[in-house]
Amino acid sequence: MSLLIYTLRNVAGAIIAPPLVFLLITLIIMLHLKNRKIVSMQKMILGGSVNSSIELTLSQLVLGIMGGSIGSLILTSLGVVFSRNSGIEYLLIISILLMFIKPRLICFSYSGAILGAISIIIKLLSKFVPDFSNNIIFNIDILYLIIFIGVFHIIEGILVMIDGDRGAVPVFTNKDGRIIGGYALKRYWALPVAIMIGITMNDSSLNYMTESIQNPNWWPLIKSSSGLSLITSSIISILPFYTILGYSSITFTRSKREKAISSGWHILIYGIILIIAAQITRFGIWGEIVAVIFTPFAHEFMLNNQTKSEEKRKPKFVSDEEGLTILEISTDSQVKKFGIDVGNKILSINNKNINSEAESYAILKANWYNAILKIKDSKGIIRDIEFRHNKNTRLGVLLVPRKVNKEDVIPVDDSSFKSVFNKFKNSEQKEKYKTEECKINENKTNQDEENKDKKL
Repeated sequence: MSLLIYTLRNVAGAIIAPPLVFLLITLIIMLHLKNRKIVSMQKMILGGSVNSSIELTLSQLVLGIMGGSIGSLILTSLGVVFSRNSGIEYLLIISILLMFIKPRLICFSYSGAILGAISIIIKLLSKFVPDFSNNIIFNIDILYLIIFIGVFHIIEGILVMIDGDRGAVPVFTNKDGRIIGGYALKRYWALPVAIMIGITMNDSSLNYMTESIQNPNWWPLIKSSSGLSLITSSIISILPFYTILGYSSITFTRSKREKAISSGWHILIYGIILIIAAQITRFGIWGEIVAVIFTPFAHEFMLNNQTKSEEKRKPKFVSDEEGLTILEISTDSQVKKFGIDVGNKILSINNKNINSEAESYAILKANWYNAILKIKDSKGIIRDIEFRHNKNTRLGVLLVPRKVNKEDVIPVDDSSFKSVFNKFKNSEQKEKYKTEECKINENKTNQDEENKDKKL
């Protein structure tokens, strides 16, 4: 039990003790700023937010702490231990560098493969250059490295299933001449992690480490020759640090909740397979090479499998001649009070068919903002809902249009959120300018008509 207590103590130390607490504060600020942009995007699209930036940030923080604690306990129980010169602390740095190349490469599957490849190359070079073996920096146990990656993919899968659908941004695409609605999901979690490090008696880092651990009789669960050597010849202590797990996906065939659960299961199963596949490293250097190559390729296979599954499924949010499908509803929308939900279809407003959200406001204005919505739910039940709309607000309902003008299209690719945000903002400003210009022209026409009347 003392082994697990030491682990949790170090996780707690990463949260409250300097200097790591300052790193945590920095990560929280970064996540909060990103979440504020997501909420701003939701407000622009819907006229109201689906989530608050505080909610998004707190869920990332709390679940990240829980995920880091569980992951650390699993690693400690398995007996995953790294040497002081393993270079495991560079795993996060490599992930961040890869993120600048392509955001989705922040995954440990890629940074871990690079770290493992560097370690294998150094081991091979040391066989030909004997003096080189005395200065090995990245002397990492590949078995434990792959298990480490597998364990945190299991944690990531659980986090995605619980929290992956929060902060989703509605998006549209064109398929077979139809406009299809969907969601872009992107979440990050900051995890305080405690890993076991084997250090020598004269290592200066002992002052920063916790006291040595009394090994239980059942420990470690997973044994390796290098791990057992560290346990018997070194002082085993626990080192706290931070890592970031990221999830990014898009769906047009599932609800955002269904997509998060589906992706989470894929990631979790991949993590389990990785832990099993790590055992091939016991066959020597060639087994290590196979394991390091397998890790990123299996991850790509998992992503491609999800993509193909997405392509084979039927679109979920499509409008037709019957009515317009609801893709998203803001939390403060009045229609929520009447049990209207995402996936329902608006057949008419005040017995008039609509082709877009703009047409709905014209109908509401003509009827002094009194509305009768004819709604068809996912079970096919049709009902009428009466309510009075506040003229100073939007409906807070995002509808899938039947068609979109080319000039209103905002392409979303692998560019940054800022560029997409600016495109959307500029598009909204143009629409506002057009509206103001129409009002000016309308006032001018009315004034001209009044002047004509005066002349007559």
